[in-house]
Amino acid sequence: MDDDVPRRRLLGAAGAVAVAGCLDTDGSRETDDSRDTGDETAGHEEGGDGAETTESTANESDGTAATVHEGYETTVVRAVEADGDELGKVTAAIADTDDLRYLGLSDTDELPPDRGMLFVYGAVAERTFVMREMDFGIDIVYADADGTITGIHHAPAPGPDENGNDQHYPGRGQYVLEVAYEWTSDHGVSEGDVLEFALGE
Repeated sequence: MDDDVPRRRLLGAAGAVAVAGCLDTDGSRETDDSRDTGDETAGHEEGGDGAETTESTANESDGTAATVHEGYETTVVRAVEADGDELGKVTAAIADTDDLRYLGLSDTDELPPDRGMLFVYGAVAERTFVMREMDFGIDIVYADADGTITGIHHAPAPGPDENGNDQHYPGRGQYVLEVAYEWTSDHGVSEGDVLEFALGE
């Protein structure tokens, strides 16, 4: 990994309510100054010992990445035990601006098990995510500034006559990772484990 590309361990969301990775249950966007301004994040895809900047494009090998989060920068997020043993990894779209965090996964048709979304903020805070306009269930993973997982929620898809606004999933963190429903259970990921990823300066 390049010396000028900091390695970050992560997980988290914003100080207001986020919708399935989107912000704010009352429909307003978060405006407090503790939120990330977008200055500290850029996408890097991590492979082995290196990190490369990448964006999802139609040329990606599985074809799904292009349709899941076309135009987003991405990073590989690894969930590891305290001793460094890898439990699982996903390629995550980076949501590091107000608009991207507000939208979250609510405009996504499906989330393959090897994909996710990483919400990046400037500081640790109490945050709440909701399932507004979601078509599928997800796991919501909160992590502190060091990437240590502080909480995990299994959030099922809203029912046929529900919009998801009443499904609240609070936690504390600087980063929030959203992955496929029960991904954390399938990979043995729990509180105290660590999320690792690379972000640009």
